[in-house]
Order: sequence, then structure tokens, then C-alpha cells
Amino acid sequence: MDKIPSVNLQEFLSEDSQLKQKFVTEIGDAYESIGFVALKGHFLDDTLVSSLYSEVKTFFDMPLQKKQQYEIPGIGGQRGYVSFGKESAKGRSEGDLKEFWHFGQYVENNPELEKEYHPNVEVTELPQFNAVGKETYKMLEKTAKYVLRALALHLGLEETYFDVFIHNGNSILRPIHYPPITHEPENAVRAAAHGDINLITLLMGAQGRGLQVQNHNGDWIDAIAEDDELMINVGDMLSRHTNNKLKSTVHRVVNPPRELWGTSRYSIPFFMHPISAMKLDVLESCIDEENPKQFEDITAGEFLNQRLKELGLTKK
Repeated sequence: MDKIPSVNLQEFLSEDSQLKQKFVTEIGDAYESIGFVALKGHFLDDTLVSSLYSEVKTFFDMPLQKKQQYEIPGIGGQRGYVSFGKESAKGRSEGDLKEFWHFGQYVENNPELEKEYHPNVEVTELPQFNAVGKETYKMLEKTAKYVLRALALHLGLEETYFDVFIHNGNSILRPIHYPPITHEPENAVRAAAHGDINLITLLMGAQGRGLQVQNHNGDWIDAIAEDDELMINVGDMLSRHTNNKLKSTVHRVVNPPRELWGTSRYSIPFFMHPISAMKLDVLESCIDEENPKQFEDITAGEFLNQRLKELGLTKK
């Protein structure tokens, strides 16, 4: 496969059973072959997207000293600001050429999860920053719910199988700023080759070149979405749960050509995580003689903690 397939969520949401099944088949086939789709028909509108980008750019333009007031020590970067070069891909010592912000879950009616999750960080200088971030979070979470419903049907599960695990899940909305490159990077890229930790990732801002996906031949292909599309990929948690039937594909963000080094890049991924207690044990329906069980039993919370250590965001 040499390009990312495009699908339309409105087909799944329609009253037409044939259109709904068409979407299930197309997204299932794409995730079994390359692990990425470009999705139209989602719940984000242009006004909300523009508002969030405006707020995000204003925040990242603030002086470093002000931004660092929102960097919370001891929480593995799970909320608030994470400064330039702090995160590295699994197996790499060089920090990625980016800074970012984390919005987390807005827990509903669950005091235990409110204790487990870190509170969101309020940016006092920007009165709309958190409100716009929260609304975007909710719309991406809603989009992700229906994508997972389609995947549940593709896997032969009950349609709402994932609902109980993603309600109040440990999901993260991450606005990223890749600053202008001022000198020749030593072995560092904007985001080194990696797989995502979570169930699925919904990416805003993949319209320009930079994001690349590795297909099964080992070739790197550009992942470029249309203005009205989200790029959505399978994460390692869903890959484990399905015994690698659905593929968590390695991807990266490469540095731009030298003539574009002076420009910033922004992107905003939403990492859909389940609640920590979800068991990622391989689904029985994904095991057979040709595909024996590949992964040990583990919970989502345990797996996340392992990966945060590997990324250099936590030390214990």
C-alpha cells in the first residue's frame, strides 16, 4: 500500500445498513493492512479547529519562562507543558525537536478516577485556552467512540464493547509545536520513528508534509490528510488486544527541507486511552493455529507505565 485510505464516518452513522457495513469493512481492511486511515465526517467543525490553533500558537509564542510555570514536576508530563527535547522515542537517547501541552480527561461522576488522574492545568494568561481545549477534547473523544464501535463490529464483538472502557478513559489531547530548526540537528528529528501507546490516535493538522508511515515493505510514505480529514491510526494497546490483527504502524515526523527550517510546524493528536483497569489480554477470537497468542496479559495502566519509562518521561 502506497497511500493512506480515506473513509467517511457519516456512512457508519447513517441509517443505511449497507453504508454502515461498507465503513466497517473499509476501516477494518485499512487497519489490518497499514494501520492508518484519513477520516472525513467527524465531529470537529472548522471554527473550533481554528480557535484551538489560535490559542495553541499564542501559548507557544509566550516566553519560555512563562511556559515553564506550567511544567509540573513528578507527573511524567501527563498534564500541562512539556518543554523542548524532553521526550524521546523508545530506544533513542536524542530528544525529539518539539514542545507540547497535555489536556487530560474531564471525569464525570467517578471520584476514584478523579483521584487517579492529575487535574488539568489552567493557563491564566489565556482565558479561552482551556475552554477551547476541553471542547476539542470532547469532540475528538466522541469521534473516537464511533471509530471503535466500527472496529468492534469488524472484530466480531458487540458494537459497544469498547464504550465502558473509554468512558472517563485516560485519554490525552496533545497540541505540539515543532519550533524552527536553527542549526543542523545531530541525529534528532521532530518526532523519531515510533508506535503510539494507546488504543487509537486521532491527529489534527496532518495537512502538510512531515508525517510519514512505514508500510509493510519497509517503505516510508507521506501521510497527508485533506483539510476536512483527521488522520487516525491504531496504537499498541489495540494491536496487543487484537493479537496484531489490527496493526500499530511505525510512523515519524521528519525534519523539513533546509529552506523551510525557519518555519514552525503544529499538530494536535488525541491519544484515546481506556481506563487503567482495562485488560489488554489478547481476544480469543484473534487467536488460531496460524496466529498463536503473541502478547502476555497486562492492564492498560501497567502498559502505559512501562511505556512512559521507555519514553524518558518517568523514572520509576
